[in-house]
Amino acid sequence: MGDFLDSDTEVAHRADGVYDAQISDRWNGMHGAPLGSYGLAVGVRALAETVPYPDPLSVSAYFLRPVEVGSAEARTEVAHTGRRMATGQVSLVQGGEEKLRAIATFADLDRVDGITSMFGGPPQLPPPDECVDPLDGVALPGMSLLDRVEYRTAEVPGWLRGEPGGTPACDLWMRLRDGRRPDLPALVLLWDAMAPMVLEIGQAPSTTLEATVHIRRRPAPGWLACRVGTRYVTGGLCEEDMDIWDSAGHLVAQSRQLTLLRRPASSSSQT
Repeated sequence: MGDFLDSDTEVAHRADGVYDAQISDRWNGMHGAPLGSYGLAVGVRALAETVPYPDPLSVSAYFLRPVEVGSAEARTEVAHTGRRMATGQVSLVQGGEEKLRAIATFADLDRVDGITSMFGGPPQLPPPDECVDPLDGVALPGMSLLDRVEYRTAEVPGWLRGEPGGTPACDLWMRLRDGRRPDLPALVLLWDAMAPMVLEIGQAPSTTLEATVHIRRRPAPGWLACRVGTRYVTGGLCEEDMDIWDSAGHLVAQSRQLTLLRRPASSSSQT
């Protein structure tokens, strides 16, 4: 199987600070459209072509409109370049409309050093081959993401059994199906490659308004252990946090997203 993440985030330089891209239908989520984090991965790849350091360290994004399959334009701008880090901005535009805007700081992770103190650890999961595929036999039409990413959990989540458990949290294993080693471009995408945890409290899927992703180190080969959960739902808004650990037990990424719960179709309104 080919390396779809590289080919589907490829950008072509057209002019100073302008890159052309093609948004694929291979990363569609539960809403039947490309994941916002996939569009972000395209934008971050364009920004990586612009700044002088190779690795995204912190990425903060605002999702303005749904990303669509088809041509896109990434417009980049360098805000600051220092001796160890550089910060830039990217906008992903389709059909004259800005779909997302992100600010990212890049560094060289091979040169990042200093004190390390850990006050937590990875999820205590059985090995992947002793877990279950929670989506085995489950039909989710239009969710092409499932052809790209696979999951393992200790047991099938309650919402998938039609019995929401009431606790919006889950520990799971995740990896790309094509055998690609987990790397930084994959981490920029995978924080959003999970069903929203509010499904466990009987709520409809949510829409991401804003997200911040922190990359902590390069992952070791193998499955990624993830802990994801929501603690507070207020006024139809909730946060969703994810910690991602590699197969060697190292924390490699963290994310927090602010999401808006979708209203039932009868009462929905354009936001």
